[in-house]
Amino acid sequence: MKKIVNTNQAPAPVGPYNQATSFNGILFVSGQIALDPATGELVQDSIEAETHQVMKNLKNVLAEAGMTFENVLKASVFVSDMNNYSRINAVYAEYFNEDTAPARELVEVANLPKFVNIEISVIAA
Repeated sequence: MKKIVNTNQAPAPVGPYNQATSFNGILFVSGQIALDPATGELVQDSIEAETHQVMKNLKNVLAEAGMTFENVLKASVFVSDMNNYSRINAVYAEYFNEDTAPARELVEVANLPKFVNIEISVIAA
């Protein structure tokens, strides 16, 4: 049975979707952007600060489902500028153990919601 997962520790959905859904022990987390759930404001001081906020939002959705980054099987990273790859990767690496890091793709796209620089979604189990 599908279970809906939402927490006030991550930004509320801004459309007809939920922060995550779970089915048969697999958690599908919607793409997170750098919205601070406490203020509703975007964190865009730097690509590093933006990436940290995205990762914090993901961490909080995972926690609501009783999971951590160790449970993540796959991450999808969307960026507005591939020139930020190494800076994003440095922050991303702080959240995953290199030996057990999930599968991942990182792709440049034309635009993202609210014209942010990064959006990440994950699948965990």
